[in-house]
Amino acid sequence: MTEGQTSSTRARRLLVLLAFVAFISLGLPDAILGVAWPSIRHAFDRALDNLGILLFAGTLAYMISSFCAGAMLRVMSVGTLLAASCACVTVALTGYALAPSFWWLVPVAFVGGLGAGAIDSGLNLFAASHFSTRVMNWLHACWGIGATTGPLVMTTVLGVGASYRVGYGIVAALLASLTLLFIITRRLWSDDHAAKTEHATVSAGVALKQPLVWQHMLIYFVYGGVETTAGQLLFTLFTEARGLSVAAAGTTVGGYWAALTIGRIVFGQFAVKATPRKLLLIGTIGAPLAAMLIALQGPVAIVGALALGFSLAPIFPTYMTITPQRLGPAIAPHAVGFQVAACAIGMMILPGSVAAVSQRAGLEAISVFLIASTTVMLVLHLIAQRQRGLEG
Repeated sequence: MTEGQTSSTRARRLLVLLAFVAFISLGLPDAILGVAWPSIRHAFDRALDNLGILLFAGTLAYMISSFCAGAMLRVMSVGTLLAASCACVTVALTGYALAPSFWWLVPVAFVGGLGAGAIDSGLNLFAASHFSTRVMNWLHACWGIGATTGPLVMTTVLGVGASYRVGYGIVAALLASLTLLFIITRRLWSDDHAAKTEHATVSAGVALKQPLVWQHMLIYFVYGGVETTAGQLLFTLFTEARGLSVAAAGTTVGGYWAALTIGRIVFGQFAVKATPRKLLLIGTIGAPLAAMLIALQGPVAIVGALALGFSLAPIFPTYMTITPQRLGPAIAPHAVGFQVAACAIGMMILPGSVAAVSQRAGLEAISVFLIASTTVMLVLHLIAQRQRGLEG
């Protein structure tokens, strides 16, 4: 191996390591608001449902920045985008730690959403363009590790009697370190990106004229709704409609999220021998079968919840991996951002809609939705696959 090849291999390994760290860090702030909110609302004397104001502000900003990520990458490099967006998240977390009143948190949540959407799209684009399906699944497993660790950090802080502000300060310090890391290594990200995406000059409007872009967006919209609906509403279904104990239902929902993370590790290893097409078939066929188990009574429903998490595991990262291959380097920067935004829209709209229907039609409507939506996702996947064969 020549000196140049050795240097290139070292740079690639460093990028993979940085990406793992980045995905863990990206997951850290995602779930801590749910743990911190009781303390925040008591500190500012707010109603429980005021949480929705912050979630709406953050989600709206997330969708805007995700949708515009492709356009931003036309005027800046991936390295610069990652550094700037991570700085936004750091500022937002610091804002949560220092805000003197509730209404200060609304713009703080918006800034955090802008940063999160951009960094999510930027990292996914870079990983999809440069890493294998195996690595991509492992990267998203790292996000799950971060999303699990963040609430644990906040829980530990609150458990020892400290303020939620301390918890946000700790996570802000971690994200500040990541921001510095992105700044230091921005040329490493950017140079590699420039060599691979020199033709990425089309506008968002041109990208949106591609039918396959819309098909991918629909799949991500449904996926986001399924993943979040299961995570948010299965506890209610199991406790209030099925009579499961709080401890058992909570453990089941925790198991669902754990299965999602473990599944990405397993499918990542499986990707050494299996093509993306096989991984996606396993996931999209397994999801409706698992949802059918959830609709049944008894312990089999718990098995179904775990199986659903495991089946969903490869879908998000594997579709990201095949996006540059299927759509090309000119459209992929926009398509990745559109997909992330579509997923966020599904996460915002579908769980609330299912909850509203369940109040009138009964909680079993949750399991009906999971069966119907996972079936729709399978059909959409088969249509997209038939239009243009999956690479690999």
